[in-house]
Amino acid sequence: MLGPYEGKVKELLDRMTTEEKLGQLQQLTWTGDTGPGGGQTEHTEAAARAGLLGSVLNIHGAGHTNALQRIAVEESRLGIPLLFGLDVIHGFWTTFPIPLAQAASFDPAVARLDAEVSAKETRSNGVRWTFSPMMDVTHEPRWGRIAESCGEDPYLNAAFAVAKVLGYQGSADGAELASEDRVAACAKHFVAYGGAEGGRDYNTVDVSEQRLRNLYLPPFKAALDAGAATVMAAFNTVGGVPAHGNAHTMNTVLKGEWGFEGFVVSDYTGVEELIAHGFAEDGADAARLALNAGVDMEMVSTNLADHGKELLADGRISTDRLDDAVARILRLKFALGLFDAPYTDESAAVDGPTPAARAAAREAGARSMVLLRNEGSVLPLSPDARSIAVVGPLADSTDLHGTWAGPGVYRFPSVSVLDAVRAAAPGADVIHAGQEVAEAVAAAEAAEVTVLVVGEPPALSGEAAVRSDIALPAGQEELIAAVAATGRPFAVVLLNGRPLTLGSWLDSAPAVLEAWHPGMEAGHAVADVLFGAVNPGGKLPVTFPRAVGQIPVYYNHENTGRPYRPEQPHEKYVSKYLDLSDGPRFPFGYGLSYTTFTTGEPELSRTGVAVDALERGETVEVSVAVTNTGELAGDEVVQLYVHDVAASIAQPVRRLRGFERVTLAPGESTTVRFRLGAEDLGFWTNDPAGTFTVEPGRVDVYAGTSSAARACRTLTVV
Repeated sequence: MLGPYEGKVKELLDRMTTEEKLGQLQQLTWTGDTGPGGGQTEHTEAAARAGLLGSVLNIHGAGHTNALQRIAVEESRLGIPLLFGLDVIHGFWTTFPIPLAQAASFDPAVARLDAEVSAKETRSNGVRWTFSPMMDVTHEPRWGRIAESCGEDPYLNAAFAVAKVLGYQGSADGAELASEDRVAACAKHFVAYGGAEGGRDYNTVDVSEQRLRNLYLPPFKAALDAGAATVMAAFNTVGGVPAHGNAHTMNTVLKGEWGFEGFVVSDYTGVEELIAHGFAEDGADAARLALNAGVDMEMVSTNLADHGKELLADGRISTDRLDDAVARILRLKFALGLFDAPYTDESAAVDGPTPAARAAAREAGARSMVLLRNEGSVLPLSPDARSIAVVGPLADSTDLHGTWAGPGVYRFPSVSVLDAVRAAAPGADVIHAGQEVAEAVAAAEAAEVTVLVVGEPPALSGEAAVRSDIALPAGQEELIAAVAATGRPFAVVLLNGRPLTLGSWLDSAPAVLEAWHPGMEAGHAVADVLFGAVNPGGKLPVTFPRAVGQIPVYYNHENTGRPYRPEQPHEKYVSKYLDLSDGPRFPFGYGLSYTTFTTGEPELSRTGVAVDALERGETVEVSVAVTNTGELAGDEVVQLYVHDVAASIAQPVRRLRGFERVTLAPGESTTVRFRLGAEDLGFWTNDPAGTFTVEPGRVDVYAGTSSAARACRTLTVV
């Protein structure tokens, strides 16, 4: 059902020339762009003045946006306001942890708070549209953009996508879009971008219909159900057809089956790139293919604006399709309140992080960290320690915002781990050394305990930051080995934007904390966990491989006809490596705590359920008891997985279908309850028309604290 602006949209469409309609489909950059189609400041202003521009990206600041908006509103013939967009991925001024880290919290409230803080800061600076959330499910840790993703599981990605959309936009019905603390969201990248072969950005994705629908599409459907206003097309091909020209994904699924009424924006020069893909002959052909396949707005390249009139005259695009695209864009502009209030109050602009925003970022950072190892209870550190060495190449780094940080990265450095340790242990002699081995060893030998800070700088992850080797950068493993050889206690802090292959050094490190790229308050968040002010409760949202040659390795894989069996490790003709132990280094959902927990067997409200009952909306309740058996208060994430034992399409050995993070005092118990319905027990078939089925048979229901959970009950679907 369309919104309340249809009369206004139609009235405006009736007054527009063809050129003005095509102009609404054009998005240009504000400054410095030299790519196809240009986008320099002068060109952008001229297009706005002529009424031949719909949107501008990479502009922020109320003064800048107001100046350009006045040109469009006061000098163009129809005065249609511009829509300003910006990549606000995990913060505007206030940088939160990268999305992959946020997913490790297994707490969607972390993502929602990020989006709420970001929306307020962004909107007050003249921007009303963010190109977020990204929900590209991926099994590929070499891919730099895994840092922007929420990992390898569609259910987890969906939960965090919904939280981000609601945080940006408010209510799912779009009623709050015009509010001064909200921005429009953009679900990206549509679709299957995370499946890029070899992890190389922009690369080919060849995917079956069932995997498309079971793995890659669910987070997008969830985001749109939460009200996401726009969708961005992906750079990759999908089954040989570039996503920007893929009528099956955009027209059939997105706009047809799902009834999406918002608009689809191309990615940066994505329409132009149909030529390089070998899909379009020239710019006119690229414009035809993209518009007819479902793209509504062209980012940066100008093929629709340049060739639209010619394509209309030749009948290669239709007036109805052009009007549909324009209407979708105008509809959002009305919903955002741009026609009533096109300008931003410059006196009310948020000019930096507030104390509350910083506190939220700090809490999010600590909540997102995953304790991988803690032999001998090296952690938590004592704030009364007399001497602490803080060493390693990232120990004093103030660039820990992570990839795709907002404009705040240029004005507000991250808090370093070194400075935060000094603040957390004011009475300690804090000794600092960098990556030089001899200095680090001397510091470790002189201190009671060492904090060794290693990992990737943010530039090594993100877009176009693909690594063929995802071990620690050169020299860091040798540094760890040298510190370990001192025999002194130490803890390794990993700062990184992707899963890493953790070499032989792991066995020599008594404690390892996966801290990701934690954002603006990085150091304080790390120190909060190191010293026990926060008991780590995060879990891995993605599998950590043993070696690059093992990739892809992920928990939700399908079984083979000859699966490896741990009880028969020397069996030859099974699916395994000759030179590598079976399984990952750390599985999806894994994470330790400073306390201990036990979880009980999953208890089902009934052991059988009929297909038609599930189709009517009935569910099965699963309850799981969890107890803190340790001496400290802490968090545990109870996870629920299902496995359809025999189905018409081979099913993953595990599928996450529920999770809940709970806080328990020592000795405290609680019962976590989940509900399994048709959506959880069924799957999509290979039918291109889209067929979802729930089949009779046995479903094993697993509960525990990682994807390796063994506690199981069986549910029979009849």
